[in-house]
Amino acid sequence: MSLYKIILASLFVLFTSNFLSAQEDDLESGEVQVINNFEASLLETEKVDLNPSLPPLDTTTKRLVYAIPSKSLDVEYLPPTLRPIGMRADKLPDSYNGYAKLGYGIPNSPYAELSYHKLLKEQLDFGIDLFHHSANNNNKIENQRFGITGGELESTYYFDQGFAAGANVGFTSDVNYLYGYDQEVESFNPEDVKQRFNTLELGGKFFNGERTQGDLNYYAGADFYRFTDNFASGESGFDLDLGITKYFADKHPLSLKLSTDFTTFEDTATQKLNNLQLIPNFAFHGDKFKISVGANLLSHNDNFKIYPLVEASASIVRNLLTAFAGWRGDYQKNTFRSLANYNPYMVSRGFDLRNTEFQEFYGGIKGRVKIIEYQGQIGYKQANNLALYLSNPDDTKRFDVLYDTANIVNIQGRINLNIIKDLEFGASLSQSFFDLQNEEKPWHLPALEFNIHTTYKALKEQLLVRGDLYLANGVPYQNDLGLADNLNALFDVSLGAEYLFSKNVGAFVSVNNLLSNNRQRWYRYPTFGLNLMGGITARF
Repeated sequence: MSLYKIILASLFVLFTSNFLSAQEDDLESGEVQVINNFEASLLETEKVDLNPSLPPLDTTTKRLVYAIPSKSLDVEYLPPTLRPIGMRADKLPDSYNGYAKLGYGIPNSPYAELSYHKLLKEQLDFGIDLFHHSANNNNKIENQRFGITGGELESTYYFDQGFAAGANVGFTSDVNYLYGYDQEVESFNPEDVKQRFNTLELGGKFFNGERTQGDLNYYAGADFYRFTDNFASGESGFDLDLGITKYFADKHPLSLKLSTDFTTFEDTATQKLNNLQLIPNFAFHGDKFKISVGANLLSHNDNFKIYPLVEASASIVRNLLTAFAGWRGDYQKNTFRSLANYNPYMVSRGFDLRNTEFQEFYGGIKGRVKIIEYQGQIGYKQANNLALYLSNPDDTKRFDVLYDTANIVNIQGRINLNIIKDLEFGASLSQSFFDLQNEEKPWHLPALEFNIHTTYKALKEQLLVRGDLYLANGVPYQNDLGLADNLNALFDVSLGAEYLFSKNVGAFVSVNNLLSNNRQRWYRYPTFGLNLMGGITARF
């Protein structure tokens, strides 16, 4: 029996039983005899095959027109942020708070230097510097000797409020001997020709130790010095500086500086040289140019003058060639201290304190081409009261100070080369041409100065070797007959080396004036000949 028939039979039995059950109460009881089983069957049917077909294609072209109204939307978004790719930082070089150098040289030349600077608790910057250097060549030239000893203590405190205050005190004793006499005719005891200069310096400053909210920098400083010699001459100086600078767009500074410079000199009489200076200035930094415009307002002994301060530079070829030009004017004070520092054999009585007034016009080029960095400049200066030096007729060991008006043309240049790694080479040149109003020559002023230096680091920077060549013209002077002449030129070759045994301890040696050139920078004062020095260094 097929499955289909079984299903139909089951449904029939179920339906019949339900029907009989429903009519149980109405039917009479009796017996039912089943003669034969019911068999249901379906007639065979024919399968109808359907073959559907697609309707014909619509090949007509329709042109549709869309009208979309435009609407602008205000979308707020943060600008994208450029983030640098993380790079491994280079290892910082070792830093040291202290440095010491101790050596001895020939002829009879001890040398000592100590420096220590430390920042305590990020607020107190403390430093001390001590030094001594002397030499004695008395065995060859009588009283050819010198000695300088000094020290300075300084400190700066940075307050939490953003400002800082500092102070410094220093003392220097500079001893020279007047050995510029005829050694074959005259002889002097050292104490009779000793020239000692003592300098006491005191200073204080106040400034913003951090960047202010409005990019406004300020400072105030006061400096005092007392300069004396062992011939009862003395000088006092007081300088007060006030300044403020405002930056626009982080790169255009507008500044104002006020300075008062008071000097009093006493020998048998008293001289005063007081200057008051006010300098407003503004500098604009463009992408390819920079211009600075200001004025120098000067007052001296009721005389008031205004000098321009103008400088401009422009990049012609980026980083390769930059041209610059400027015009400026100023005072340069000629005090007992400044003159004696330049010429320690000058007279200490009977000279005048004056300002050298000058205006300078200059221009040049500078830049860097691969391994070469260079700068060249030409300038013209008008100088009034230019200080010159001539031998004193009463004491030929000393020099008088005299003043003259001069026009000066100066040509100067420098060049630095990094030839290979750890090898550097540099040279500088300065040539001046003087046109004096009264004097025949620019007495004892150099016109040509030339310097070449080279340094080389080896053995992982443990060894540093240096070489120097100095050239200078013979300066003009008046001989014993009162005629103009020139002293011998300078030709000085020097070598030096430093070697570190460890990170903290090293040694040094230097040999100066290898050719033993006895040039006279000042008439009758030959320089030291061949001299050398060696010693040890320490960093801590």
